[in-house]
Amino acid sequence: MPAWSSSWQLPDQIADVLPSEARHIEELRRLFLDTACSYGYELVMPPLLEHLESLLTGTGEALDLQTFKLVDQLSGRTLGLRADTTPQVARIDAHLLNRNGVARLCYCGPVLHTRADRPHATREPLQFGAEIYGHAGLEADLEAQCLALDCLKAAGVSDLLVDMADARIVTSLLAGVQLDILTLARIHAALAAKDVGELDGLLTSLNGGLSLPAREGMKALLQLYGDEGVLVEAKKVLPPLPGVHQALQDLQWLASHATDVKVSFDLADLRGYAYYSGTRFAVYGQGAELARGGRYDEVGAVFGRNRPAAGFSLDLKELVSVLPPRPLKTAICAPWGGEAALHAAIVKLRANGETVACVLPGHEQEVNEFNCDRELALAAGLWVVRTRN
Repeated sequence: MPAWSSSWQLPDQIADVLPSEARHIEELRRLFLDTACSYGYELVMPPLLEHLESLLTGTGEALDLQTFKLVDQLSGRTLGLRADTTPQVARIDAHLLNRNGVARLCYCGPVLHTRADRPHATREPLQFGAEIYGHAGLEADLEAQCLALDCLKAAGVSDLLVDMADARIVTSLLAGVQLDILTLARIHAALAAKDVGELDGLLTSLNGGLSLPAREGMKALLQLYGDEGVLVEAKKVLPPLPGVHQALQDLQWLASHATDVKVSFDLADLRGYAYYSGTRFAVYGQGAELARGGRYDEVGAVFGRNRPAAGFSLDLKELVSVLPPRPLKTAICAPWGGEAALHAAIVKLRANGETVACVLPGHEQEVNEFNCDRELALAAGLWVVRTRN
């Protein structure tokens, strides 16, 4: 096979983004950043790569396995290409801003995954997110949810569903039990998959380290999903532990403020990165999960500032893939030429926000990203815009 025949091929689950889709992504990027700005969030731009120990500090094994690693040719140290931006923003809040009060930060940039986190997903998401630091109350959790919903509504997504959970429920049920990382990960996976047999086997292997009420509570989680009646049932079947009680109360409060969207609950949902410490949510629309977030108060502890934190993130590429394509952008066709009056007319139109595409000689009939519904034409010695035939 000739060398050139495969030289243009990209790695698996890595793809070029072509003009119409790229324009859609860029329009949403600007829209989401403007929406976050309207809430008072400040834009930050963390680097794509960092020293590995800084990038992965406190994030858990799952993020380590998702991170591409390479050697810095300048220092010989191992670098990592970020797989998630939240730990970087926590570092910025802790070490660079170092504010005493609330800090609202947002970002949008590429992340890289060694493996896609779901079938047919890209390994190079364009991650948009917003984080609020310094407030421990549920108001911050609610603000993160509201901002996520407002972004998706602004993108044209309707019939949104917010699915809620809380990491403290499982944490409380497993409190006092010594678990290695692998076993804990398997328990989380069994809960997420609603795998009764796997979960029962794992709990049995704990050799009596888990009390009977806690063990029954863990099994009950597999059935605790659905509408708001889930919270009523959970209060009946889960042990009356302080962490469980507070989690159910907080979920009830958040649900009561989600008045314009559908709400559901899945108390066994532990998907995502290990740093979540409280309420969690996922937003669904267009038949897909579009955003995920929650509270992660411990994420900054490893950077020396254990500040309350809540936020969310989403992948703009994945979002665009489930939205209807944008119509072609309207534009004005102009003839190619060096006349001063023609050049001045084109400059003025572009300054007023119009797209003006100059048609090069011999390419008059070509079609591209723009819908040239008007043309710049010479009439009575003046360059004027008129409807294109």
